[in-house]
Order: sequence, then structure tokens, then C-alpha cells
Amino acid sequence: MTPDKKTLVHMYETMNKIRMFEKKLQDFFAAGEIPGFVHLYLGEEAVATGACSALTDKDKITSTHRGHGHLLAKGGDLKLMMAEIFGRKTGYCLGKGGSMHIADLDLGILGANGIVGGGGPLATGAAFASKYSKADTVTVCFFGDGASNQGTTQESLNLASAWKLPLVFVNENNGYGISCPQCKSMAVTDIADRAAAYDMPGVVVDGNDVLAVFEAVSEAVKRARNGEGPSLIECKTYRWRGHFEGDACTYRCQEELDEWMGKDPIPRFEAKLVESGAVSKKEAAAIQDRIAKEIEEAVTFAKQSPFPDPSELLDNVYA
Repeated sequence: MTPDKKTLVHMYETMNKIRMFEKKLQDFFAAGEIPGFVHLYLGEEAVATGACSALTDKDKITSTHRGHGHLLAKGGDLKLMMAEIFGRKTGYCLGKGGSMHIADLDLGILGANGIVGGGGPLATGAAFASKYSKADTVTVCFFGDGASNQGTTQESLNLASAWKLPLVFVNENNGYGISCPQCKSMAVTDIADRAAAYDMPGVVVDGNDVLAVFEAVSEAVKRARNGEGPSLIECKTYRWRGHFEGDACTYRCQEELDEWMGKDPIPRFEAKLVESGAVSKKEAAAIQDRIAKEIEEAVTFAKQSPFPDPSELLDNVYA
């Protein structure tokens, strides 16, 4: 499936939006202005962008602790996200969720999740609800290589296949579960090979090629929407930063990081767009300038917003 020019430009905008948003958070966290933990998506922008570009507004996603990219790619509001991460009352979750728990049900964003492997059961439930109600919606479950080893993920793969649910599992394999490299935590080289155990397609793609991700997810979404059941797509990618901001990354070498940064998905995609005539270099620069201004507006909105009042501590909190 070849995306049209409008979709291509939107993909480029989304990838840059994620990149600039995350870099801004990197700076603010280092300055001590953001409470709690922050897990940045820098380097992985092509996965969320390619996958969500294959979805409709009514389709759903479940996210992870490294979820800012997913949320923005699905249409999340920059200002509401920034305010939430800054702990302000105007944020998505009234400043109580922070970086790892942003949700927007109206956009089909069922929530980021601080529990590794926590998204699988939620996605399976959403896909079952879709099938039961004949809603013609598809759910995408984003999860990492570490989460692929969790029982919740394996149970979700099994149940989704047994019931032929409209669900696409998108594995973001960035090579490390916290500080543990994949080679030390599992016997398989390709996580997608595990799909065979559940009688579903398993596909490996270059996670730094947004068009490859888009094509694979589009095919899986089509299959799911036609009632043929789930698929597992493994996107090989790499996170530029540590597991969290403040991680010294002593478990990987500079040469490895340099190699992957040389595979930066954004300039790779920009070169394709310019070569095909979808955008000119001048238009690409204008897009980046516009997004930079939108990011600054979001920061201003967040910083000018009030913190939740202590009297509201238990409001909208459930156990």
C-alpha cells in the first residue's frame, strides 16, 4: 500500500513533532523542571508514526511507559500532553498521571502503561469489545522486547488468535529491556518467530523505515478488519537515550549508539520525500519551523497552567 502525498507529509510532520517534543522534555528533565520519571522515544519515531498512519480515528491503541510517540502519532494534543508531564491541572489526566499514564479515549488512546506487558490484556479486551459489538475497529498493541517475555503478552497473543480478534501486536524491539540486551533474555533472534506458536503471521521490518512499518501494519490492519485475526509485527529499532532519563547507559558502547544514530529515521524519510517530489527542502524546513513554534506554545501553556489543588488529591483516583 503506497500512501498518498497528504499522508506522506503528515508522517513527516508527526516524526518531527515527536522528535522535537522529546528533545524539549530531555532538556526540562535535566533542569529539574519535570516531576517523576521520563522515558524518551528519541530514535524510534518511525514505528509509532508508521503504525498509527495505518489507523482510522476510531481505531484504538494501547501504549507503554515509553509512550509519548504513540500518543502524538495517534493525534494527541501537544498542549495537554505537555501540561500533564509538567504535572499541571490542564493536562490530560489533570496532572495526576504524568508521563506514563496519558490517555484520550476520544482519540482511541486507551492509555500509556507503567507496567511492562500491561498493554496486552487491555488491547485484547478492546479488540474483543470491537468484535462483540461489530464496531469495525482495530486495536494496535505497542510493546517492547522486554514485554515480549511477559506472560501477559503471551496470553494476549494466544487469546487474540484463538478468538480471531481484530488486533495488531506491534513489537518495538530496541534491543534492550532496561539494561539487559535481547541476546541475554531470550533464545530467539526475531521475536516475530513466536507468532508461529499462535498461528498468526509474524513479520520483521526495519523499524527506522516509516514506510516499511506503514506497509506492514496496513496489511495487518486489513487482515484484522476482515475478520482474519491478529498479526505480530516486530520493528527493529533503537532508543538513543537510556531506559529513563538519568540512566548512565554503561551497558552499551558508543560505537553501537553511533551506528544506530547513523540510521536516523527522519533524514532518511526526508531524503525520500525530496527525491520523490512530495516536499522540497524549503517546505521541509518550513514544517520543522512550524512544529518548533507549536512545541514552544505547548511549553508556555504548561508552565502558565496551575498545579492541582491539594484538596483534589483523591478526586478521579480509583483503586
